[in-house]
Amino acid sequence: MTAVGWKPPPWLVWSTGFESSSSLKLGFVFSRLRNGGSAITLKSRGSLRIKALDGSRRVAVNGKVEDLNDKSTNRHASNSGKIPTRLSTVGNSRNIKWHECSVGKVDRQNLLNQKGCVIWITGLSGSGKSTVACALSQSLYQRGKLSYILDGDNVRHGLNRDLTFKAEDRAENIRRIGEVAKLFAESGVICIASLISPYRRDRDMCRALLPDGDFIEVFMDVPLHVCEARDPKGLYKLARAGKIKGFTGIDDPYEPPLNCEIVLQHKRGYGACPSEMAEVVVSYLEGKGYLQA
Repeated sequence: MTAVGWKPPPWLVWSTGFESSSSLKLGFVFSRLRNGGSAITLKSRGSLRIKALDGSRRVAVNGKVEDLNDKSTNRHASNSGKIPTRLSTVGNSRNIKWHECSVGKVDRQNLLNQKGCVIWITGLSGSGKSTVACALSQSLYQRGKLSYILDGDNVRHGLNRDLTFKAEDRAENIRRIGEVAKLFAESGVICIASLISPYRRDRDMCRALLPDGDFIEVFMDVPLHVCEARDPKGLYKLARAGKIKGFTGIDDPYEPPLNCEIVLQHKRGYGACPSEMAEVVVSYLEGKGYLQA
């Protein structure tokens, strides 16, 4: 913007209808330059002068020329006069911008010779989720494949230690783990998420975070009475005594998957050992091409 009282040179042509006098408050000025080009100047009381230079992708701010074709700057708005970039608002996060990197998901998968995905093991407490997750990780390790387990209890020791077992906190617990699992999958790692995750809508929300096929839901189909008989942590006993409220399967519902990719069933009278269950998942991964880049 040009200071009040600024006088145009004889070769300048006004296009806004303003008088060339000290009474000028605010306006745009169209200038014909000696070299045959043109410029538009925004005039106001302030001292900032902005010109768009005709015939190019350049802008002059206080005499400094900024090339819009120059990709060496991220162009965040600042006092330096750089052209602001488009920023995003995601949830409660404002003025953020996704930064791309030249090393992408395919590059990482080629490096590891595998494809990243999320294996989401869900079921009642005591159904064997964590045991199968460890057996699966061991089986993949023996094949030279990289995996990582996000165990429900383990994550609550750190990232989610601020959350309770109320419905709203359980939803947030699943959301956070889903986002972390997505990052692992994008890094090319086979992520094994092992947690009760009792509500379908929360599991479906995590599925929606990933490309089609990359979310593999594994249902530990073990009856409540079998899980309660096992009771490895003594939690069912405490829930039956009323010492734990909102315990899944007792006074809080578990919604079994309707269209999961894999069902690991408990057979009456006997049950497959964890390593055998893990091999079912490995066979699925092999068949879908996840164990090669």
